[in-house]
Amino acid sequence: MDFIELVNKRYSVRAYKPDPVEKEKLKKVLNAARLAPTASNRQPFQIIVIHTKGKKRKLLSIYQKDWFVQAPIVICVCGIRDKAWVRKDNREYLFVDVAIVMDYITLEATDLGLGTCMIAAFDAVNARKVLSIPDDAEPILFTPLGYPADTQGIRKRKELKDLLHYEHW
Repeated sequence: MDFIELVNKRYSVRAYKPDPVEKEKLKKVLNAARLAPTASNRQPFQIIVIHTKGKKRKLLSIYQKDWFVQAPIVICVCGIRDKAWVRKDNREYLFVDVAIVMDYITLEATDLGLGTCMIAAFDAVNARKVLSIPDDAEPILFTPLGYPADTQGIRKRKELKDLLHYEHW
C-alpha cells in the first residue's frame, strides 16, 4: 500500500479482538520503532511490551477504559530525559522523539492489519508503579496492539488551506 493509503487507513482503534498478535508481526512493529528518526539520532527511549493476559486489573489502574486491555498487548514508550537532544535555547526534544517512535509503531501496525490507539491521558504514577519504571525514565505514550474489532468512523480533518502558510504567517 502506498503511504497516503496507509495514513488514511490508520485510526484510533477502541475495540480489539482477543486474537494473539503473531511474534513476527510484533517484531516488525518494534523494529519500525527502532528505525524511527530521533533528534541527533540519540534514540532516547525504551519500549515496554506488556502481554495483557492476567494483568488487566493492574493495567486498568493506568488507563481506565476497558478497551485498553482488550488487545493481547499494550506497548508503553518511555523517554530517557538524560539521553535526549536539547537545542541551544534549552528546548528539549524528548516528547517529539517519543511521538515519532509511536507514529512508526502505529503505521507499521496498520500496515500489518493491526490496530492501535495512542494514549497520553494515563495515570503516570500508577504506570511507574505497575511497570517498575525507573526514576530516570518517563512513561510518555501507551497503545494497545491487536486486531481491531471495530471499524473506522468518519474522520474530521481541517482543509489543507486552513493549516498552511507560504513564506510567512
